Amino acid sequence: MTTRYLRLGAVGIVAAVGLTACAGNTTTGSTPAESSAPAAEKVSLQYLHRLPDGEGMTKIADIVAKWNAEHPDIQVEATKFDGQAAEMVKKLENDVKADSAACLAQVGYAEVPSLYTKGLLEDVTAEAAKYTANFSEGAQGLMKVGDISVGLPQDTGPLVYYYNKAEFEKLGLDVPTTADELVATAAKAAEQGKYITAFQPDEAQYWLAAQSAAAGATWYTVENDAWKVNVTSEETAKVADTWQQMLDAKTTLVENRWGDGFKAALIDQSLIGTVGAAWEAPLLAGDMAGSDNEGQWAVTQLPMFATQQMTGPDGGSGVAVMKGCDHPAQAMEFNNWLNTQIDDLATQGLVVAAKGTVTTPESVSDFYGGQDVFAELAAANDTLNPAFGYMPTWPAIADPMAKAAAAAGDGSGKVADIFTAAQDASVSSLKDAGLPVA
Repeated sequence: MTTRYLRLGAVGIVAAVGLTACAGNTTTGSTPAESSAPAAEKVSLQYLHRLPDGEGMTKIADIVAKWNAEHPDIQVEATKFDGQAAEMVKKLENDVKADSAACLAQVGYAEVPSLYTKGLLEDVTAEAAKYTANFSEGAQGLMKVGDISVGLPQDTGPLVYYYNKAEFEKLGLDVPTTADELVATAAKAAEQGKYITAFQPDEAQYWLAAQSAAAGATWYTVENDAWKVNVTSEETAKVADTWQQMLDAKTTLVENRWGDGFKAALIDQSLIGTVGAAWEAPLLAGDMAGSDNEGQWAVTQLPMFATQQMTGPDGGSGVAVMKGCDHPAQAMEFNNWLNTQIDDLATQGLVVAAKGTVTTPESVSDFYGGQDVFAELAAANDTLNPAFGYMPTWPAIADPMAKAAAAAGDGSGKVADIFTAAQDASVSSLKDAGLPVA
């Protein structure tokens, strides 16, 4: 499973009707969808997904078969889309226009605002309200546009902190619980030739956005039907200051997350800690498989950037009800059932958004010294900042942030410049898209 697959999305906070109109789309549901079929009527639903269905995983078709056996009046056919995320979005757009879209489709959280403002998703707020007890508030927020729900969450990527427990103990380091402790502990580790963090320019957009959410920031809101952009708030400045201190002191490793240097530093144990998304747990284990690191690492909550334990979203996806679905109530009933099949979905490598106990795969648990890793990740799910959302033109800030982050990493720029670049690119991209900016 690739990073990009796991982090398809983000959320938007929108005054939906007004912004949809401003965007030049006319079909977005300002009126909650209602079922056109009585509950007893037999209906058939299509569900399109991009889950991996790999070797050793419980296949989605098998999960759906269980539903079909138990629900003869609501039959579901699951179809796996094998293309890239952007290709599936294009397909969904074409299918809605042709009135042939599946009722349910997997969408990245970051795609939700854009798809909604294009009129591709149904307003299923009333149906979603029936299932709020099954999912964390933060995860449900990722499937909303303003107060409007367009589906239910499936998996999440809350930031957590990974560290080599054995190395920490050997060096006499305490696990940092706050951003200030992160800076101080990084300095102690550097004195002994180790790094407990890595500054990752290629991950700037999602990674730093999620840390800002953890600090309590809200980058995008809507006032009077216009977008308000606030990427340079006091909360975000706390994140910038934290990393700037470590960069200035040269107490953090500077490596792209998906470059060879990052993996090499993990394996040779010069890098013994990292801030990462929940979905990185099996990836880190894979990166270090066969090395001395096996059995040494652990996962804990993200050091606090705010005055309370909170984290931010770095990836994940949900299942949305597509525009034109004839049976939204039944679709949401299945949607809820599917996304609460926790153990089955966990075999797909997902950090499941639903509340409940999940079994940590043995291969993951072994790498992390027997820790119940998924329980720790589930605890992080519960502390997702529910107010942090994205905007319809979210992809537009990726390159400006990555370039500014590379400059901050090599010392030719500052971390604060990354957020200034995001602020400027956010405003300009929204205006370019014809969306009003406050």
